[in-house]
Formats: sequence, C-alpha cells, structure tokens
Amino acid sequence: MEAPGAAHNPAESATGHTDTASGRSGTARIVVGSPDEMRDLGRRLAKLLRAGDLVMLTGELGAGKTTLTRGLGEGLGVRGAVTSPTFVIARVHPSLVDGPPLVHVDAYRLGGGLDDMEDLDLDVSLPESVIVVEWGEGKVEELTDDRLHLLIHRAVGDTTDEVRHITLTGVGERWAAVDLGAV
Repeated sequence: MEAPGAAHNPAESATGHTDTASGRSGTARIVVGSPDEMRDLGRRLAKLLRAGDLVMLTGELGAGKTTLTRGLGEGLGVRGAVTSPTFVIARVHPSLVDGPPLVHVDAYRLGGGLDDMEDLDLDVSLPESVIVVEWGEGKVEELTDDRLHLLIHRAVGDTTDEVRHITLTGVGERWAAVDLGAV
C-alpha cells in the first residue's frame, strides 16, 4: 500500500526502512509493519528528544499515534502507562530517570487553535517537558518555531493491513542538524 503523496521507492520495505533521499532537509520516511515496530520507532525516536521539544502526530483513527507515544514514553523512562488521553485531553507522565516529563495531548475533540487549549498551559510546560500532541496540526504550531511533525498513513477501510508509512519532518533550527534518517 503506497502512502498518499509518497514517492514510490521500490527498495522500500515494511521492516523500518528509512528514506532520506527525498531532497527535503529534515525529512525522513519510515515504514513499519506492526504495532510492535511502531512502538519500537517511538523508543528510538525518544533518544533524539529533549526538554522543550514539541512532537505533532497526524494520522487517521487507528494509525498508531498512541502506540508510537507509548514507545516514546518507554524510551523517555516516564511513569505510568501511556494511554489515549482522548477524554481527558492531556496526561502528564513524570520522568523516572531524571529526564523531562512527557505531556501527551489529544486535540481531536478541540475545534479551534491554541486558544482552545489555553487551559492546558502547554506554553508553560514546554520548556521543561516533551510535549506530544495527537491531532495537533493547525492547533499548536504557535507554541514554538521548532517542532517535529510525524504524518502517519495507513490503509483505510476494511483491512487488516498493519503497514504504516511515516513521514518525519523537522521544522526549525532545533531540527536542522538532526539526522532523522538515523531513527
């Protein structure tokens, strides 16, 4: 299954292959073939994250956003099971290893931009936390000029296809020198 808008790469496989030959600085493409691989991607990605990082996750329902965030939480060594914060909007997972806490936000139910999320105080939490926002596109970009955006494509409809095509795009100075292809 080819991700919408993705360039065809015959060498690409469902085993976590990364393609940084797209010509875009700060962009990588990764294919994962199972929820376990998505979680492992989160653990690997956590090694690149530090306090002050904003990670935006975009993808259809069931794309694997929370599974990836669960892996991030494991990689960051945070307390508590990372589950979908859909009905509570946000969960804070303190670090167990003297690292930054993970703030996990689900903006699906929030209609507007950052103003609708003002009560969450994300701007206050950002300097000392890693903030992951599901469904944040068009809502949280104003928080910082630097962010990592993961666009997750999956087959839609009645399918058992577990393959996900992920495009990682680093935005801003923070991500300019980061080799996303190393994830």
